[in-house]
Amino acid sequence: MKKAYIAGDKHYNAKSAKQILEAIKEYKGPQFDRIKARNRLYNGQPWTNEGNRGMTEVKGLSMRDISDCLWFACYDSRPPGTPIIKSVEDLPFKDMSIEAIAQNLSCWIERYMGIFPNIKR
Repeated sequence: MKKAYIAGDKHYNAKSAKQILEAIKEYKGPQFDRIKARNRLYNGQPWTNEGNRGMTEVKGLSMRDISDCLWFACYDSRPPGTPIIKSVEDLPFKDMSIEAIAQNLSCWIERYMGIFPNIKR
């Protein structure tokens, strides 16, 4: 298992956080600047995180709940035909879409909040 640096870990500090952000920026390119702008408009398709659905505030969940939602979202985002596996570490992340994970994460958070599906009909 790979060592992950977690906020609060003695090896995690402002320098390592900056290095992580720089690596993400290099990977994502100019899209990263748009993502980190919290005041950007919700002008995407209504059922996506970039649209009306993305305006929903998270309420009543613990950090553990959100962590659980992330694991479920990762499992739901695996490519078609990928067998069910025993560990999230065995998921084929290199073949998975980060956009799919983000959208599935929102859906799982809505399920935990009891408001899924959070879209107007």
